[in-house]
Amino acid sequence: MKDEAGVVLYVGKANRLPDRVSSYFLPSTDLGPRKQPLIELVAEFDIIPCEGEWEALLLEARLVKDLKPRFNARLLDDKTYPYLAVTIREEFPGVYITRDPGHERFRGARIYGPFTSGADLRHAMQLLQRVFQFRTCDLDLRSEDPRNLDFRPCILANIDQCTAPCANRISATRYRQDVDRFCRFLESRRADMLRELRAEMESASAERRYEAAAVLRDQIQAIEKLDERERRGRAGEFDWQPEVTISAKDPRAGCRSLQRALGLETEVRCVEAVDIAHLGGGDTVGSLVCFVDGRPFKDRYRRFQVRTVSNDDYQAIREVVSRRFRDSDRAPELLPDVLLIDGGPGQLAAALEALAQCPVRPRLVIGLSKREELIHVPDDPEPMRLGRSHAGLHLCQAIRDEAHRFAQHYHHLLRRKRMLPPATPGISKRRKGPSGEGS
Repeated sequence: MKDEAGVVLYVGKANRLPDRVSSYFLPSTDLGPRKQPLIELVAEFDIIPCEGEWEALLLEARLVKDLKPRFNARLLDDKTYPYLAVTIREEFPGVYITRDPGHERFRGARIYGPFTSGADLRHAMQLLQRVFQFRTCDLDLRSEDPRNLDFRPCILANIDQCTAPCANRISATRYRQDVDRFCRFLESRRADMLRELRAEMESASAERRYEAAAVLRDQIQAIEKLDERERRGRAGEFDWQPEVTISAKDPRAGCRSLQRALGLETEVRCVEAVDIAHLGGGDTVGSLVCFVDGRPFKDRYRRFQVRTVSNDDYQAIREVVSRRFRDSDRAPELLPDVLLIDGGPGQLAAALEALAQCPVRPRLVIGLSKREELIHVPDDPEPMRLGRSHAGLHLCQAIRDEAHRFAQHYHHLLRRKRMLPPATPGISKRRKGPSGEGS
């Protein structure tokens, strides 16, 4: 909708455009105080036919973000539709859902999309990962890395959703063949897989296994949603136009800067952080988050309900650090290059006391105080003050903030659980499936 000067006032969409547009101009229409002035200003319309609902959604998002019409309240933020990125230039390509395909990390990657529904795309990827077993982690993997031999894979390897290239359980050649098949699957009609799923759904329905049939129906719909993506460029090419440009710092640059600042001889790849959360000593919890190559590795996140103390941050840190490292020698796993403690010299000393009783420990333990953003290093009486634009400091702040968020989330969860009344006897709760929906 445009005014007399040709300025776009509003962008909208509808399956039946005449019905939708005419509803604005009925005498009984009340658009509310914000939109009602629109009616007096509209002088002309521009109409753009679309192939389907998915194209209308994408085109509306593009036009609203470009034109910023006065009466469009939604889609004026930085949110974008999701894309699928396959990092084919890596030795072990990863498959990622992203809303920023122009990020440096995806340079040279094969991009599919955009897709109209992030939920449907994630659902479909969970199903396809069971078939093609591609990795979705952020690890920087190289087949010749000797640390792969002692690396402990995440749970996806145990449930047969990843072939664990991080632990050298598959060769680079075989892994790439699986990823190539996955890409060909995305670029085809996928008729064979859908035919098999429909046959399983009909069989389950005939056997009155209706819950299983419903799950298969949802999986079929999720795969079919993959066809609802915007195609541009020549046949066989997958180009894209980002809805918004986002500038992001290189996480690996933060790791290198932190290594230089701390004076470490080898690169910093794994950083873990510990934080404590409580309210007046009640429901005291601890969090442990893990970043690998500057990116969160959520499979290694852990949370702790502190048992030994209620209102003593130092003792809570001792307990969390001790529980994290006391049995690490029995179950070999990735040890952090740097352990970051949220706090100053007191919190750092508490962590070091706990580590003194542990059989293994990280290469270095540091503390990051909140107010001054100073880095405290053991055996150094003067804290380290890095510049506000220092990439290593930004990395530490991001990891510290994530540990704080994770601890607060668990603390609030325990508080709600304690404060809510118990369930009424005889009334069972709905069992929740993996997506959180009751079943």
